[in-house]
Amino acid sequence: MFTGIIEDIGTVEAVAERGGSAHLAVATAIPLQTLKIGDSIAVNGACLTVVAITGRLFKADVSAETLSKTNLRTLRRGDRVNLERACALGSPLGGHFVLGHVDTVGRIAERSERSGSLLFAIEIDEDTGRYIVAKGSVAVDGISLTVNRHERNRFHVNIIPHTSAQTTLSSKKPGDRVNIEADILGKYVERLLKPSGRMNEEFLAEHGFIGKDRTSL
Repeated sequence: MFTGIIEDIGTVEAVAERGGSAHLAVATAIPLQTLKIGDSIAVNGACLTVVAITGRLFKADVSAETLSKTNLRTLRRGDRVNLERACALGSPLGGHFVLGHVDTVGRIAERSERSGSLLFAIEIDEDTGRYIVAKGSVAVDGISLTVNRHERNRFHVNIIPHTSAQTTLSSKKPGDRVNIEADILGKYVERLLKPSGRMNEEFLAEHGFIGKDRTSL
C-alpha cells in the first residue's frame, strides 16, 4: 500500500530483458538501509518487489503482466522514475490509498502553465474513465493528484510547483505515456452494485438505506 507522495526521483541504471519479463536496477537517494529484500516499492506507481540491494542501487523483477500494463516497458538506462516506499502503520497518509496496481497507460494530450502550476489533460480508455470523478483522487505515475474535471476519455489535473519539482511531471510533454491508477473505492462500489453482488435494492431496503417502496429515506 502506498499514498502517492513521491519520496525520490530515481535513475534507471540497467534494464535486462528476461524472456517476457525484465530485471530493473534503479539508483536512489532513499536510504537503502531502510529497505530489505522482499519489500515493496512503487516505481512510477507500479508496485515492485525488491530482490537485491547493492550499493546505492535496488533491483526488482518486472513481470510480463506488469510490462504489458505499464510504461515500465519503455524504460531505458538513464530514465528518471518516481519512487515511493510502502507506507507503514502509523505513518501520515498525505495522499490517498494507492495499491500500485496500474489500471492503464494514459497519454498526455495537453500541457500548459498557469500561475506557476502545470496543467495537464490526460487521455485514457473509457473503461478506466468510468472510475474517474471530478474532485476525486487519481495516481499518475504514482503521484496522488486531484481530478479538476473529467470528460469521458480525458481528465484534467493541476500540478503545483512543489509537486512538479519533486516528481518527473516537470519534464512530461504532450504525447508522453503515464501510468494511471484510479481510486480503488469506485471499483468496489461498482462490484457490489452488480447483480451478482450483495448491494442491490433488496439489501439497501433491508438495512434501512431506502424505504420498502424503493424511495430514499
